[in-house]
Amino acid sequence: MPRIKLKHLSSLFRTALTTTATAVSTTVKPSKSSTVKPSASASVKPSKPSKTSTVTSIVGDAAAATATCNSSFSKTTSSSSNKKELRRKVVKTSLRKKQAVQVVTHHGTPVGDFISNAIAEDVDARAGDDAEEASGDISTILCGTTELYDTSDNMVADGDDSLEDDSKVLWFSNLFNSSTPLRRKELSRDRKIKWIFKNTQKLRFDKLVSLCLAKLGSGSMFDVLTKLGRGTSLKEYNAFIKGCIETARNSKDEKAQIAQILEAYRLLQLMKERGFPIEEEVFGPFLIYLIDKHMDDQFILLLEIVKEEDLSLHPRLGYYEMLFWIEMNNEEKVQELCNEIAVGESEMGSLLHENYLLALCERDRKDELLQLFDIIDITRISSVDNVAAIFRSIGRLSLEAFAEMFILVLKDCDYGSHNISNLIYSYSSSLKNLAVEDTISKFKEMHEKLDLPLVTGSYEKIITFCCDTHKVHLALDLVDEMCQAGLTLSAGTLNTICHTCEETCEYILVRRIYSIIGRYKLKPNGETYRSIINLNVRMKDFHNAYAMLKDLDRLNLRPSASMYNAIIAGYCREKNMDCVQRVLKDMKEADVKPDSQTFSYLISNCTHEEDIVKYYEELKLAGVQATKHVFMALVNGYVSSGQFEKAKEVLLDKGIPVKNLTEIKSALVSALACHGQMADALDIYEDMKQNGSCLEPKAVISLIENQQFEGKLNLLLGLLEELNDLHYWVDGCCRVILYCIRENNLRSAVDLLKKLASNFQDDELAQEFIFDEVFSQIATMKSPDLQIGTDLLVAIRKDLNLRPSRKCLDFLLSACVSCKDLQKAQLVWNEYEIAGLPHNILSLLRMYQAYLASGHFEEATDFLSRIPRDDFHVRSIIHACRVSYGKQKRTEKKKKKRTKKT
Repeated sequence: MPRIKLKHLSSLFRTALTTTATAVSTTVKPSKSSTVKPSASASVKPSKPSKTSTVTSIVGDAAAATATCNSSFSKTTSSSSNKKELRRKVVKTSLRKKQAVQVVTHHGTPVGDFISNAIAEDVDARAGDDAEEASGDISTILCGTTELYDTSDNMVADGDDSLEDDSKVLWFSNLFNSSTPLRRKELSRDRKIKWIFKNTQKLRFDKLVSLCLAKLGSGSMFDVLTKLGRGTSLKEYNAFIKGCIETARNSKDEKAQIAQILEAYRLLQLMKERGFPIEEEVFGPFLIYLIDKHMDDQFILLLEIVKEEDLSLHPRLGYYEMLFWIEMNNEEKVQELCNEIAVGESEMGSLLHENYLLALCERDRKDELLQLFDIIDITRISSVDNVAAIFRSIGRLSLEAFAEMFILVLKDCDYGSHNISNLIYSYSSSLKNLAVEDTISKFKEMHEKLDLPLVTGSYEKIITFCCDTHKVHLALDLVDEMCQAGLTLSAGTLNTICHTCEETCEYILVRRIYSIIGRYKLKPNGETYRSIINLNVRMKDFHNAYAMLKDLDRLNLRPSASMYNAIIAGYCREKNMDCVQRVLKDMKEADVKPDSQTFSYLISNCTHEEDIVKYYEELKLAGVQATKHVFMALVNGYVSSGQFEKAKEVLLDKGIPVKNLTEIKSALVSALACHGQMADALDIYEDMKQNGSCLEPKAVISLIENQQFEGKLNLLLGLLEELNDLHYWVDGCCRVILYCIRENNLRSAVDLLKKLASNFQDDELAQEFIFDEVFSQIATMKSPDLQIGTDLLVAIRKDLNLRPSRKCLDFLLSACVSCKDLQKAQLVWNEYEIAGLPHNILSLLRMYQAYLASGHFEEATDFLSRIPRDDFHVRSIIHACRVSYGKQKRTEKKKKKRTKKT
């Protein structure tokens, strides 16, 4: 959305927020006197007071109680703890009258309802009513209430110590039963759970909040937390606002985006009312989103809200302000802020100027930076990270003179050789259009030029850079150089190199890695050895893999189940179950207990039901927890052994966690499809759709790939819509195109190619790769349909207005050779000239093969004169073609003679 198209939505937005702020200030603000003067309307006592008057009365009572409390605080001489206790009692008394005090507008309407109604009236009244009704139904089912605000005791924020830590409140009070024999095991499990929660709390909590926001919305989510006995703390508010911004960013509907932004603003207002600080973790992504969407009015409004909240945030807000003016192309305002930096005049001082500078560096504003770099004092930058950001921008702009100048200044003021080396890395790794080898050379050159030693941290950073760019050979060269200089490589960096070898499939490098470990007496850890064992297994070098296990004793390391699992996985891929049994025996002798992954490999590769049952019983006896991978292995094992009904019964196991049920069902669908049980797989898929579940992308790809029946294009197109991830969608789309080609459905294939091209309209390399993949599949088909292949070629040129790549034409020409169709080969040959692609040696050889394969030997001899034969390999291919097709010619002559005799 480059700019909000609906201008009246922008004015509605401002009106809603202005009214909200006015209502909050006029309704919640406590009275200065110790008593609340009743209004004229309050003197009349109706028989049944309305809900609005009741809420207003409650707010008035709370304000009066708070005012009385404040008056008594000013007179008392008791300790601060007594003051806090007194205030809590007063607030609790006022809150007992109602479970939730709603903030109301001057019309008597709750703020949340006011904003929601405003959106619904302006955007889509009917859709808004339906959404509101659905949200209310869900909230009623889960909470038994439609209240939108939480007012538990720990919601009151009146001082530094008044906020209670909600993370310490138990969600489940009776976690353990009273069985004495299990007490020790339960305590151990509890400690483990707490440790895991502590280390993965943020990730899990953010995931939970995203799920709840998608299902319920923030208002209903507050009710759920209240019913569970949880207060809404700063952590919850931050997560809710972050969820709203992510939802708005991922949405393509402008109305939905506006609704999410208003919801985020409402939550910010609630945070202010309840005394929570507004931190950059919250307002930073919010401001960036508004900048990206060019929502200028909303940006300025949020900026003012944050400024009013905390004066100390003013300098940091300068960063977002400068980004905003840059994005809005307001050069006059950008120059005005740059002039402030140049003259050094500002109420907030150098910290504000620093943030202006960081924004300019973020957007690589070369002209402004060239003016400022001559006058700024790099030593006054507040943090090392900010200096590194400046050096990264200098690298992207290739301003080496400034990089050297700043490094000399920092070196003179004892900035620290380690920090300066990191800055050199930030500069050299950010240089554009530079090969990795040249980046390393520049990194070393600057160290030598400035007389700085290369330390361990410097080497490890550039080694990691090589791994990130998949240049493992260069990384190992640096390790050699580093160790020869007497420096020691950390186990973490060694593990990074091993993992990169796995990702790039350069398994052979494991021998060099192991040689370096032995030569320089490095100290690897268990993960290093697991990776080395796995790399050897990937090369099918099981002898060296076992040697690694024996080498563990020398380093006083114990073998782990994951090490043995790597070997078991390799033997399972080779279908060598005898060796698998030998590995299990060795595990037992080494006193290494198999884990869930071990049993998953064993069960998944069983071919008889008895073996599956045996291993599953062993898992239970060993006390190993059955994970989702175990249940998936059961599914695959039963399907592989032909026990399809048994595989379906796995889903009925009560031990399957509800959160993993969809993944296990997807594994079942994939396994059934791969084993020809398409009807059963589609039945499970339809059942999942009716229950609101979605198949995993891999299962969808399996259904598309294994659908061989005619007339199923609509089904495949429906499956394609299930894929939201672009990577899987491209894979599935290519497979559906191939199905269309097999079915001679040119129009559908062209339509899908148009969709593919539109998704990569700004990426020519991606388009070329996708089309190459499609034509490569045509060339590898058992009986390629050349007619639809050539028609597809013409459609790409005419309908899509794209030029086919050389690889597309090469693949199609190879298919012509396979089909011995000289006529189609000549059409493809002409397409080279139409596409402006000169014929190279490969296309010449393929055309020569087409002449020979179709039996036109005289034409082939004439065409041979056009092929340069200077290269030895070219002469070898020509000779091989003559021998191969010459045999065919002699065979055909013999057949003709036999037919004549008969």
